[in-house]
Amino acid sequence: MTKIADKFSSWFENYNSKFLRADIISGLTVALVLIPQSMAYAELAGLPPYFGLYAAFIPPMLAALFGSSHQLATGPVAVVSLLTATTLEPLATAGTQQYIAYAVLLALIVGVFQFTLGILKLGLVVNFISHPVVNGFSNAAAIIIASSQLPKLLGVYLDKAPRHYETIYRVFQTAGHYFHWPTLIMGVMAFGIMLGLRRLSPKLPNVLAAVVITTVLSWGFGFEQTAEVDIAQIRSEVVKQTIDKFNRTFALHARLSQKRAGLIQDLNTGRVSSDAMAELEARQATERLGLQVELLHAEARKYRRRLRQFLLSGVSSSDGNLSYYSVNEMADKNAMDNRMWRLKVGNAPLITDRIPIIGGGDVVGHIPQGLPAFSIPELDYHVILHLLPYAAIISLLGFMEAISVAKAMAAKTGQRLDPNRELIGQGLANICGSIAKSYPTSGSFSRSAVNLQSGAVSGLSSVFTSLAVVIVLIFFTPLFYHLPQSVLAAIIMMAVVGLINVKGFIHAWQAQWYDGAISIITLVCTLVFAPNLDRGILIGAGLSILVFLYKSMRPKIVDLSLDVDRTLHDAVASGLEECRYIDVVRFDGPLFFANASYLEEQIRNRRRSKKDLKHIIISAGSISDIDSSGEEALSLTVDRVRSAGIDISLSSVNRSVMKVLRQTHLIIKIGEDHIYPTIENAIDAVHEMTHRGGKEKDCPLTTVCRIARSRLKREN
Repeated sequence: MTKIADKFSSWFENYNSKFLRADIISGLTVALVLIPQSMAYAELAGLPPYFGLYAAFIPPMLAALFGSSHQLATGPVAVVSLLTATTLEPLATAGTQQYIAYAVLLALIVGVFQFTLGILKLGLVVNFISHPVVNGFSNAAAIIIASSQLPKLLGVYLDKAPRHYETIYRVFQTAGHYFHWPTLIMGVMAFGIMLGLRRLSPKLPNVLAAVVITTVLSWGFGFEQTAEVDIAQIRSEVVKQTIDKFNRTFALHARLSQKRAGLIQDLNTGRVSSDAMAELEARQATERLGLQVELLHAEARKYRRRLRQFLLSGVSSSDGNLSYYSVNEMADKNAMDNRMWRLKVGNAPLITDRIPIIGGGDVVGHIPQGLPAFSIPELDYHVILHLLPYAAIISLLGFMEAISVAKAMAAKTGQRLDPNRELIGQGLANICGSIAKSYPTSGSFSRSAVNLQSGAVSGLSSVFTSLAVVIVLIFFTPLFYHLPQSVLAAIIMMAVVGLINVKGFIHAWQAQWYDGAISIITLVCTLVFAPNLDRGILIGAGLSILVFLYKSMRPKIVDLSLDVDRTLHDAVASGLEECRYIDVVRFDGPLFFANASYLEEQIRNRRRSKKDLKHIIISAGSISDIDSSGEEALSLTVDRVRSAGIDISLSSVNRSVMKVLRQTHLIIKIGEDHIYPTIENAIDAVHEMTHRGGKEKDCPLTTVCRIARSRLKREN
């Protein structure tokens, strides 16, 4: 608490009315971007749009109050929203009350995980996910997010396939049959407004301008056209029969699902465990019902797809009511109205006297006015266990995004960051946000950039952002009713363009080819396995760890020779001759159980390849640490080298390694007279003795001796 109090007091050191005005303006500017973005991201997470507003009024404020960054803008973000959807979709249908409850619970788990890491000062745990993995995943996520908005942009309705690329194929397949032109026009218009204002006047809130203009046009031209009709008004027997088959299949599916849930409940509570035969029969019955439920689910999905493909046209009857005919079955095209109607079919049976049909574009619709009801999420032990591994991934990736943004801004402002305090801030934002019906949030790059550019001085700017969202929730939510869904899709697509970073792959490859390969493999795996995004991350992280282990098991071991700068360098890399009698070996890295045998192998190879070898000097300056396995390997190496008639010495041994040598008495075996403070001291001490009577005219350890180019070509 003292640290937090010190942070608050630091905000107000030399604080004046000018800084307050800057924070107010910055906070309101960020709110103008946050409000439409948050609604778009909520839909990406599979939630109603207004849950984005719920996630936008408590988390920004608490993350700023308890975090370390003055300009980091927290709230709904694209990647975390996508991860939320992929985590929850196997558990419940998107948008349902159960799905919403799980999303709020997920925010609580994420918050607790982040807060715990911060309290235990484990912020460095994010280093287990390397930058190449994050780059590959971020690019894949951007592609998945952008392509997932195509149905809304085109105004088509379809069920998701098991794989994301299959879903995109279905989108184009459906759009080839029919898509809603006005919906596409609204989305393209939003793109044009945002891009145009970004170029012409970057300071104007281009996202808000797109929302306002398209919402007014949607309201003025009657973009939304919906109706509820009786099945008798539909004059197509094919449509009626398909509706009947869909309803009967769905009803049977619901009945068997309920029966199966009851059997599972009995098994979990132990009601049938007293009778082994009864328990076996119950489990078999559960499996049979599960198979039947899956078959019925597939059949219902087939009928739903057919219903969505029907195109109807209204024809006025004598009583003034509309009758709806299938476009393919109408002979007189002139009798049709100028609107194409489609059945709106969801994950529920169609009520035959109130069948919803849509003849226009899809809009946000009704948003509840006022603040959400505050309550602690319902805790379900089984659900928490299922969500926990996904919550860990969301926590780490969300925090990595937040701390990366904070570091980028700190580089410009000179502010000091505390990763552990940032974890605490993000954790409390998610914990308290879940009480106000928020789903998981994180730091936003785009909104943080707006916050910095608009002159934010302290975290008070985020407090004013939260207050602006509260005012919108209380007074202005009805204004969003006519906002087209395709505009929200355009906002998301524009926002994720910044996540695409092709240079990141090139940079990783230039640094190390395997980093570039890991980044590309992570990208491909994430795209292939989507919507199971965790698999791509796990594969990338696993490859990074394997590379690390391989490098640790096979550290760099080089032979040294004198170069023109009068210092010792890698003889092979620098094209230098090596001394015939003395081998100066440098071991780069800690000597421990994973690479101890590698040292033995490398020394053995040098003994075999260099027939005139008389002395080996191990340059131990790069050996930062040594464990018992490393000490044992070094002891065996000393014994074997000396038993072969070759002497061995150590140089530049650091204190921690020397301490181990003394405690294990290995220093007695090596001999204190064989341990030298520097490589030069070691060479000077053994040079004359090893070269006495030798044939080497110029020693590469005292004279620069380069390998002839002709010899280099032959060796290469």
